[in-house]
Amino acid sequence: MRVKVEQIDACRWRIPREGAMRTDGLVFASRQMMAALQKEKSQALEQVRNVATLPGIVGPSIAMPDIHWGYGFPIGGVAAFDAQEGVVSPGGVGYDINCGVRLLRTGLSIDEVRPQLARLADELFRNVPSGVGSCRRDLRLSHAEERKVLTRGARWAVEQGFGCAEDLLHIEEQGVIAGADPQLLSERALERGRNQLGTLGSGNHFLELDLVEEIGDEQAARVLGLFPGQVTISIHTGSRGLGYQVCADHLQLMQKAARKYGIELPDRQLCCAPLSSPEGKRYLSAMACAANFAFANRQLISAWVRESFARVLGKSPEALRIATIYDVCHNIAKLETHQVEGQARQLCVHRKGATRAFPPGHPDIPEAYRSLGQPVLIPGDMGRHSCVLVGTAGAYEETFGSTCHGAGRVLSRHAAKRLARGRNIEAELAAQGIQIRAASRATLAEEISESYKDVLDVVSVVEQAGIGKLVARLRPLAVVKG
Repeated sequence: MRVKVEQIDACRWRIPREGAMRTDGLVFASRQMMAALQKEKSQALEQVRNVATLPGIVGPSIAMPDIHWGYGFPIGGVAAFDAQEGVVSPGGVGYDINCGVRLLRTGLSIDEVRPQLARLADELFRNVPSGVGSCRRDLRLSHAEERKVLTRGARWAVEQGFGCAEDLLHIEEQGVIAGADPQLLSERALERGRNQLGTLGSGNHFLELDLVEEIGDEQAARVLGLFPGQVTISIHTGSRGLGYQVCADHLQLMQKAARKYGIELPDRQLCCAPLSSPEGKRYLSAMACAANFAFANRQLISAWVRESFARVLGKSPEALRIATIYDVCHNIAKLETHQVEGQARQLCVHRKGATRAFPPGHPDIPEAYRSLGQPVLIPGDMGRHSCVLVGTAGAYEETFGSTCHGAGRVLSRHAAKRLARGRNIEAELAAQGIQIRAASRATLAEEISESYKDVLDVVSVVEQAGIGKLVARLRPLAVVKG
């Protein structure tokens, strides 16, 4: 059934409340993006509508301009639920719990790095395992240590000598989400995580060297430590097999919980449980374990990035001035306090393929950045730009402090492979000056630029809507893919 959509302005669209919907849908998109969504008989728009039927939803069911079809919730989806009367849904977080991005800055200019770019790409590819089932043979956790990772997150990694305390100050939630209980994880989830810490994985995950090509806000860029011609490093990965298994395990439990609590679902993939129920609380605790695993994962990879740069360039990480700018979650559900119709309410905000974008002055922003707003890291594809933004008051008021998380797929992986057939993707990227290292040619085919919207178009909608402010545009120099 075609989803009814009403245009509000140049970048906002309403899916009006009807039938079982408890609220409207709100989609951020350009006219061209909306036309494409409607042309494909958009399952993603239908998912926005379906989320609006869930009990206890507060405000609209929201989709960002990187919206595309996902499991239950659309990717690029945001929905907030009352902490007492609402629900939590694993489909509103996704399988890759706390998939996110960390951005590291260096004190290096492109002229200093370019002669060693190929060597750096080789070293990073060797030093950070990538690909399906990738694991580290030099870091297999004991049962006891794995449980520490799940409760302490990035702090565990720093305590083991991987990075420094300064890193923790520049990570969402300072690198650990409270309430994690490893006892709630299945043995299969624990087994899958035990030798995958410090690995990228496959699909759209990457480790990327970027050039700061353009500054959009000079004052904000100075505070973040960015300058034109600078080399930065982006790390995009999550909780690997452990997070996947946590989601899979709880989807089965939530199917039963939805029936138990009499929750009617338009799509069984939206299975959920009341936040106040034992099932809801168990999921949030297990999700926190996976989120902390992901924070530790990116912290370890950061340490090996520093080690790789030091080895190739013959200088210490301190001399290279490699430091964490910020680390954000893309797939998470978090209890937060927001103003709703003039009243402070505790909400569980689901962000699935969406990024927190808190405004200037918010106490959860690192003190160094509090005057700017929270840094927002939006990667594009391996052949085009990525962007650094900061959060805004507009996002806090309209989207529960959220914005988009990336470019958003427009082709399925199968369609991308078909389009890439007969092409030399490595040569195409080399012609653009981009070094590529990948564990699989199939991944390169799935991740061709044509698979994604242009991130600059997506960010343009974000800026026009006032739910993010552009600080800098980055261009890829070298990419390690799974």
